[in-house]
Amino acid sequence: MRRCGVLYQSGALWSSMTLAENVALPLQTYTDLSQSQVRELISLKLALVGLAGFEDYYPSEISGGMQKRAGLARAMALDPEILFFDEPSAGLDPVSARLLDDLILELRESLGATVVIVTHELASIFAIGNNSVFLDPDTKTMIAQGDPNRLLADPPDPKVHKFLTRGES
Repeated sequence: MRRCGVLYQSGALWSSMTLAENVALPLQTYTDLSQSQVRELISLKLALVGLAGFEDYYPSEISGGMQKRAGLARAMALDPEILFFDEPSAGLDPVSARLLDDLILELRESLGATVVIVTHELASIFAIGNNSVFLDPDTKTMIAQGDPNRLLADPPDPKVHKFLTRGES
């Protein structure tokens, strides 16, 4: 599990803990780092997601977008090889969602991590995805896999085209 980080749809931050304490939790649980090393990593991870200086804030004191970024800092705490995102832009306004997509792309490139995202947000699919999997709820099977832009240009199944075009012909 140390090789994986997860950003839950709601951010899943502990409301009774500061952002620093939330980010520190996996470090304190799964490493033998000293308190000073943990503090240094907390500052680094929060800075990577644009939250430098927010260590002592509680989740209720920051916006929803900031909560998502704090959850991302916690997901990255152990430098995972794979980051899982569950509907990362759910509940965000379009501008905040785009900024989060850009941050995910930047972190994917700079950290060299594999990013797995479960989303229904087309903008995010096209902005982030370079290999997508489409699951059919009727047959409970995978009906397509590949670059979303290629799948849009040449869909292997009408359901994929309908999804990628929001039902437009």
